[in-house]
Amino acid sequence: MYEPIRTKSVHTMAGTAPDFPHRSREEELDIQLAGHLAALLAVTDELRALTPSAELDTAAERLAEQVARPRGGLPPARTSVAAALHEPHLAALHRRAHALAGRALVVAASRADTAAAILAAERMDAHAAAADPRELAPR
Repeated sequence: MYEPIRTKSVHTMAGTAPDFPHRSREEELDIQLAGHLAALLAVTDELRALTPSAELDTAAERLAEQVARPRGGLPPARTSVAAALHEPHLAALHRRAHALAGRALVVAASRADTAAAILAAERMDAHAAAADPRELAPR
């Protein structure tokens, strides 16, 4: 009634296929944290181009240091956003930065990275204060 299986299964048991590299949970969290902080740095650079301030300059430098840390000290790639500006709405940029800082805070807390968690929390507070508080309230 049924034909027997003549080929090997395409499914393998966990741990039996060491032919490709696996990353540890810590390495995955490092990659996620660097990604969230790099995205936050890009938004911070956009905000710096629109409304230059010493606080944003300091935040950008601290973010760049945190992004470079898991990469062995290599600085993150940054571009000049002044040429690409099309009158973006400042409140929208602050909301986006607030959300990115929140994601970075979650990952930093899960990997017990105090420095990154403090920086992310500070950026969340700064962007919440700069944006309309009613827009950042939970729904």
